[in-house]
Amino acid sequence: MNAITVNATLAESFWSGLAASRLRQVLAVLVGTLALAISARIQVPFWPVPMTMQTFVVLMIGAAFGARLAVATLFTYLFEGAIGLPVFATGTGLAYMTGPTAGYLIGFLAAATLVGWFADRGLGRSVATTLLAFVAGEVVIFSLGTGWLAAQFGVEKALSGGLLPFLPGEGVKLALACALLPVLWRLSRR
Repeated sequence: MNAITVNATLAESFWSGLAASRLRQVLAVLVGTLALAISARIQVPFWPVPMTMQTFVVLMIGAAFGARLAVATLFTYLFEGAIGLPVFATGTGLAYMTGPTAGYLIGFLAAATLVGWFADRGLGRSVATTLLAFVAGEVVIFSLGTGWLAAQFGVEKALSGGLLPFLPGEGVKLALACALLPVLWRLSRR
């Protein structure tokens, strides 16, 4: 059995007693894509727009899996959507993926990678480093998402429809992550 390294990811710290295997990684990817699909479909009543937990799950995948496994998970999720599996909030297929949500979908991959990179370096174990990593991930998601919308519909419409209504909900998700991740790290050490 390998000892947990200082920079082990959260997932590695929970499964440290298991033999390293590709099967374990494949299972993690499938659980991650399932969590993403479920999070896209659940809407929590919120103001000014209903809140899904999709961005939260994207960033948690990065924080828990590290960059390499997060990339594999997000690529698999996007592939599932491209071939028509109902993993997105609305729509499927390549036509949907190149529409108005394309920037956000690319942002999911980039943000999970960035947060995973932070996790690989030991960030996300305290409130401060979780906040840093997740805010950076949120900036990536919404920069790419609203940037794509701005190219199609103009900056004003992109900001008023693709960014500003979502900020209150994202704040709630950031608070949840800052409360949850340090607790999960403490549990993983038991």
